Amino acid sequence: MQISLSEAQRLTLASQCLYGNPFVGLQGTIAAIEHLGYVQLDTLAVVTRAHHHTLWSRVKEYRVNFLDTLLLEKKIFEYWSHAAAYLPACDFRFTLYPKNIYACGKSHWFQQDEQMKKTVLERIQKEGPLFSKDFKCSSNGRSEWYGWKPAKKALEQLFMEGKLMVRERRGFQKLYDLTERVFPEGIALTMPSEDEFAQHLILKSISANGISTAHEIGYLRSFAKTAIAKNIKYLVKEGAITPIEVENIETIYYGIRAKCEALIQNKVVDREVYILSPFDNVAIQRKRLQTLFGIDFSIECYLPEAKRKFGYFCLPILHGERFVARFDPQVERSERTFYIKSFHAEKGFKMTEEFAGAFVEKLRLFAAFNGCEKVGIGRGEPKCIKDLLKLRQKKK
Repeated sequence: MQISLSEAQRLTLASQCLYGNPFVGLQGTIAAIEHLGYVQLDTLAVVTRAHHHTLWSRVKEYRVNFLDTLLLEKKIFEYWSHAAAYLPACDFRFTLYPKNIYACGKSHWFQQDEQMKKTVLERIQKEGPLFSKDFKCSSNGRSEWYGWKPAKKALEQLFMEGKLMVRERRGFQKLYDLTERVFPEGIALTMPSEDEFAQHLILKSISANGISTAHEIGYLRSFAKTAIAKNIKYLVKEGAITPIEVENIETIYYGIRAKCEALIQNKVVDREVYILSPFDNVAIQRKRLQTLFGIDFSIECYLPEAKRKFGYFCLPILHGERFVARFDPQVERSERTFYIKSFHAEKGFKMTEEFAGAFVEKLRLFAAFNGCEKVGIGRGEPKCIKDLLKLRQKKK
């Protein structure tokens, strides 16, 4: 099956529920997570954290307390996707496969300390849920992630092995507990075979993204690469998925023919503006983003200030089928003001009144979501946006 680049873009955005999303409120939040497969957590709080931001972009009337409610109701849980993430409880069984790999000897970043793992596990068994801070610090006192104390390393390894789960977070600190005291009652716990696990990854990725390559499906899952390749061939042979050729792209994608055809026939393009998180599901695989949408995007907060081209924590802006710009925000919560420190149009994008008006309206809503009552402007913001902001604030 062959499709144009524009059709591939529209298919991706519709599958990511950024076009005409049907999700509303608390029930819509769990439906969105089930569809996407995961929502990435992140510690950075320049704006409202990534997991909330990603859901706000898709769920009408989203509230930041929804995730706490869903955790309490055991409808979602925390585990590692390609990073720390919230996953739907219905997919819990499929985390057993990677957990077993870690339990059989694979290390999560650091060399394992079996005695410390035993000590940590015994304390939680006897004392109940514990934070990392409940264990003694290392002698060097370093706080960097690579300087984790032995107990923290043990907690994370046990978490990856499935022996511990994160019961909740307080102040974004993980509260670890025994898995059997956390996971939902009555949930399926049959270990999936290698083929079942691979097929789950393939079909979940295609459902959430519309089309996916073998590399994208196995992103940061090197242990599943061979099984994914094998089961792609099997699913193609069975007619469950079909190879997709996208114009001017050499790599073969895979999708579900009927879904591709239905979405392609719908020629309506959403003209809404979306202010997205750098960790949004549609943007997190940077190579895919560049291949399909032509945007070279990266987070510069890890670079020294002198080496940053766009800003500390730029947010990509989507309009129609194009990523048209990015801007560097700063939330001053004490002032209840949302600042745009700088604004950068992507190559080839020309500012229009249509975009400026839609962007300012979305910016107002996003600022409110961040607890701000007004928007401040910075050095790189186009004049037409500055003028629209001034007009709107005068009307208030």
